[in-house]
Amino acid sequence: MPESRTNLHPEPKTSSPYFVGLLLRYSTLGAAICLLLAGLLLMHGWLIVIGGFGVGLGIYDLIQSKHSVLKNYPIAGHIRYVLEDFRPEIRQYLLEDDKEQVPFSRQQRALVYQRAKNVSDTNAFGTLDNLYTHGKEWFLQSAISQPLKNKDFRITVGGERCKQPHDMSVFNISAMSFGSLSANAIMALNQGAKIGGFTHDTGEGAISPYHRKFGGDLIWELGTGYFGCRDAEGNFDPQSFAEKAVDPQVKMIEIKLSQGAKPGKGGVLPSSKITQEIADTRQVPTGQDCISPASHTAFSTPRELVAFWQQLRELSGGKPVGFKLCVGQPWQFMAIVKAMIETDNYPDFIVIDGAEGGTGAAPVEFMDNVGMPMVEGFLLVHNTLVGAGIRDKIRLGVSGKIVSGFDIARMIALGADWCNSARGFMFAVGCIQSRSCHTNTCPTGVATQDPYRQKALDVPSKAERVASFHKNTLKSLASIVGAVGLQHPSQLQPYHIARRLDDGQIKLLSKFFYFTDKGALLDNSARADIFNQMWVMANPDSFLANNDALIAYNKDSRDKGKETSAPTEHRAGYSSPYSSDHSIMTDGGQLIGNVNNTFRDYPPSSD
Repeated sequence: MPESRTNLHPEPKTSSPYFVGLLLRYSTLGAAICLLLAGLLLMHGWLIVIGGFGVGLGIYDLIQSKHSVLKNYPIAGHIRYVLEDFRPEIRQYLLEDDKEQVPFSRQQRALVYQRAKNVSDTNAFGTLDNLYTHGKEWFLQSAISQPLKNKDFRITVGGERCKQPHDMSVFNISAMSFGSLSANAIMALNQGAKIGGFTHDTGEGAISPYHRKFGGDLIWELGTGYFGCRDAEGNFDPQSFAEKAVDPQVKMIEIKLSQGAKPGKGGVLPSSKITQEIADTRQVPTGQDCISPASHTAFSTPRELVAFWQQLRELSGGKPVGFKLCVGQPWQFMAIVKAMIETDNYPDFIVIDGAEGGTGAAPVEFMDNVGMPMVEGFLLVHNTLVGAGIRDKIRLGVSGKIVSGFDIARMIALGADWCNSARGFMFAVGCIQSRSCHTNTCPTGVATQDPYRQKALDVPSKAERVASFHKNTLKSLASIVGAVGLQHPSQLQPYHIARRLDDGQIKLLSKFFYFTDKGALLDNSARADIFNQMWVMANPDSFLANNDALIAYNKDSRDKGKETSAPTEHRAGYSSPYSSDHSIMTDGGQLIGNVNNTFRDYPPSSD
């Protein structure tokens, strides 16, 4: 450690340390004064202007009291603030390596740009990945791999009560609102969706004229603010909703319970980005921040949520209705599942938004430390539905940093039916990850309401890029599916992917993650007892945990000699992907599939 930090009474290294320090601190101001004097003596206009500006700035720095750095280092202190302002760009263009994700790596962004522009996305000389590092995953190719002719993979969303099922792609545009994005960005995304035959989620900011202009398929997202269908007090207005929901362009209705980047926080659109047009679209006043409350007013219990989605289904003419959430307290989702079963009324789909998802504005604490990541959140939802015996009634979508064919194939292999991407499609329309979405100064016109900035975004050309990104990403997905020896992504299973553990071992994802048995929750027979405990805590009439039921369950289990201690990774089998001991994941000789709950015989493993 330097002596200056440990010696409380250091000896000065010069005879006049204070004078030297003073000279260094004010040398830049002194240079400006000299430059001004030289300009006056030589009668040189530019020297006078530059020197005068420097002296004026230095005097201001000395008399201001807001910034101590500027007071101690007049003029020179501004260099710090200039470098701080340009730090993201300096890092991104000069210091960042190709694989570092902040939040998307240069390699990920380049992949999107290349596919959007229809240029070659191939690289030479081998992978940049360390294939032997902990957490590395890869697909196991087949000896009978084959190229696929059909690359437009589609699914149908709509359950028993749905009268207008929707045929959609397995890769779609995730929720991004008009207001958060510019009008030109919304038009480019929707026109691209129209060209490519995939679906565009409106986000909670309502359906704007720019969503409607090109007629691309829409998922109308209803958040806690009920934008576009609210009354004067901000509550849900059934009549206003019905008028818009019957539009043929609206294919599905999505109730937003929470968002990955800020679950439990609600949302805010800064007043600086609220134009009169946005205010009219959302039915909110101008001149103040547009707030989305943290929770809904249309329902307060799981059973009321079921009634709400049935109301939306009827008002929309029988269109698919579902909800989106970032998983929080697991028993609350399980309470919704219990309410579904008791009322025999199921959503047509559920979208699981990961905590790694993006946002236009959110507190750092919420982005970093609140909400469940996508994989863990999805597996909890999937396992709950399988354990309740109703997985086949509900389609599952996922979103959270999905940009490549591998990202899509991996999540479908784990059990998802389709994937959404927000920032991937933002890159396709020109986003450069400047991370200035909340400032209204987006340099590419994507996330701004500045009319001059968004004019730089050319809608026709960017729409073609959106469609090309989608097409080429599905082509990549088809290559993976064909390499594994299958015909459709829905045939992918967890045992098609291997993962390297921190001790060098390799496990299939079917062994690495926990997958519950069909119907196991209904009789509390899940192999991971933590699922049984959370299930008994779930109350279909309240989002609060039923602790009395948990106490009774634990007492009954102890009486039967069942282990009910506080669940750990080793006891519960509900493990983090980063746990070093995954022996509890082994399920004898069965490799458990997800999408169709299939079981395939396989020789017992010795690991």
